[in-house]
Amino acid sequence: MTSTSSHPSLRAAPFRAPTARLALSSKHPSAGLAELDGAWWPRSRDLPSELSALANVLDPLWGRVSRIAVDPRNWPILPPGILVNGHVVKVGRFTSELDPHAILLLSYTAGRWDLLVIPPETDAPAAARLMAAASADTGPPTTATALMTAEGAHPTAGDGAGTDGSGAALPQRGRYPQRAAGM
Repeated sequence: MTSTSSHPSLRAAPFRAPTARLALSSKHPSAGLAELDGAWWPRSRDLPSELSALANVLDPLWGRVSRIAVDPRNWPILPPGILVNGHVVKVGRFTSELDPHAILLLSYTAGRWDLLVIPPETDAPAAARLMAAASADTGPPTTATALMTAEGAHPTAGDGAGTDGSGAALPQRGRYPQRAAGM
């Protein structure tokens, strides 16, 4: 006698890439070598959804994210907090203390990270250049605004990103203060 099963056979599920588009520096900010720790290119201006996707990826990599600070001028809706991997992450609104093109993430266990926020409307080649520049482990320290300004001056792919258009390197950019773990 043969038994039959009403359960369908198991199939392998396709791999799903993380929803957050990120480029991260391999060096931790405590080394003092880079002002930016990478770049984030959200898919939309829906901050609650985009932050959840970002924090869900970073939480296991960097340690439990406890607080996120953003510039409210770039986002139509700012939630007071988001749910990430079973815990609530507070979202702060900062205009004067934070680079307007950056997002700040804090973790009690691992410290502070500053990421360049690439506008969702940015075309793929420009976003790739910005992500590469923000996550580079070499070169002078830079700020998110300096990178966005440089990219705005050189929007085409053939202009030699990281140069002034003539092939000369862009000048060193200043650092903004405070790399402390608190806000």
